[in-house]
Amino acid sequence: MSETVERPSMPQSSNAPEFTVSEIAGAIRRTLETSFGRVRVRGEVTEAKVYGSGHTYFCLKDSGGKLRAVIWKSALPKVGLRPENGVEVIATGKISAYGDRSEYQLMVERLDYAGAGALLARIEALRVKLAAEGLFEAARKRAIPMLPEVVGVITSAQGAVLHDIRTTIARRFPRPLLVWPVPVQGQGAAERIAAAIEAMDRLPVAGVPRPDVLIVARGGGSLEDLMAFNEETVVRAAAACRIPLISAVGHETDTTLIDFAADRRAPTPTAAAEMAVPARAELRAALGQSAARLEGAMARAAEARRHRLVAAGGLLPDLPSLLGTARQRLDDRAHRLGLALPALVRARRAALVGVERRMADPGALIARARHGLELIGLRHGAGLRAAVQRARALALRVTARVSAAPVEARLREARGRLDGIAGRLEGASYERVLARGFVLVRDPAGHAVTQAASVRPGARLGLRFADGEVGVVADRSQGVLPI
Repeated sequence: MSETVERPSMPQSSNAPEFTVSEIAGAIRRTLETSFGRVRVRGEVTEAKVYGSGHTYFCLKDSGGKLRAVIWKSALPKVGLRPENGVEVIATGKISAYGDRSEYQLMVERLDYAGAGALLARIEALRVKLAAEGLFEAARKRAIPMLPEVVGVITSAQGAVLHDIRTTIARRFPRPLLVWPVPVQGQGAAERIAAAIEAMDRLPVAGVPRPDVLIVARGGGSLEDLMAFNEETVVRAAAACRIPLISAVGHETDTTLIDFAADRRAPTPTAAAEMAVPARAELRAALGQSAARLEGAMARAAEARRHRLVAAGGLLPDLPSLLGTARQRLDDRAHRLGLALPALVRARRAALVGVERRMADPGALIARARHGLELIGLRHGAGLRAAVQRARALALRVTARVSAAPVEARLREARGRLDGIAGRLEGASYERVLARGFVLVRDPAGHAVTQAASVRPGARLGLRFADGEVGVVADRSQGVLPI
């Protein structure tokens, strides 16, 4: 289609009408907007950039061309998703022209992922990124408490999910529920879900209790419907939550990224409620069985201890018999002790009487002692005189047998050898040498000096003569000066 621009008549000399640049640009824009109207364009997002004005500019491309696109700031909340480079989308909007650059562009009113393949590729890329950061590590996951005091639920206020969770918990083990309603799909759902998880984690606030376990749930749906639970903000909020978190998104075959970050994944919201609280009947039965086993174990242990006590009692001696024997022995010892003490006293008295009788006449005792001493003295004096006489007789006999001539000869021979040795010793003495006019030179330490070269000028020396010693000081001409 084309648009005819009315112009005034031209001079006869011109063959073509004249247009201004603005007229041509406006005509092209009107032609594009009129011809195409509202269109849906499929392509891969590239060169996405958000300017300070709040407008978002990007391009859509395929194997054969490229189309510029813009999302005005006022339309951004209604677009549905934010453009990301490398993601294939279907953009809905109007074709228009930008006259300042002579470019045509698509003014986008809505963005949708181009099929499940593009969504899955985006989800997989985000999963690999978050897994590399360690957000899905098994070591980070916490155990679900056995019997929580408060159960927190983040889900839509409408629908059967919240009803199923309530009825299941009421049936199994009634617990207080703290519900935080949020939208579970559509624009802004991911931000609301992440904010709810973070708010639950910050409790208690203003008397609101903090849940012991948290359930994030929604019913089944298409991949596009579950995309809020594949957003990075939701996954990071679930991984950072300090409350044990159960993810129950979609049906059993549906898998979202929050399932990897949660501490437990439930195939359905009902299963999540069953994970959160135990069944009261099952607990009662388990407690009954445990009590029965405990009672049986205690009875068996008591019986075993009773048998061991009986066996130990059989090994103990007869205490009454032992006590009777000890009592009889005590009586016997007491009787014997009563008899022994008077007998001991009588024996001591008799010994004392004997001593007293012997000590009755001290004069007689002294006379007997003196007589004994005199006898001992006489015997000792006679023995000493006899011993002296025997020693004198033995000395006379030995003297008579010994001659003095051999001893004198031995003495003369020894005296001769001693005189010879003394002569040789005197001949070797340095004092004989000194007597012939020689001098012995000594240093202050008393050592003999035998070489003049070893004497330093000014050294103190001692000169030993035959009749005495003189101290000198060596001069510089290797001579000596008297001190």
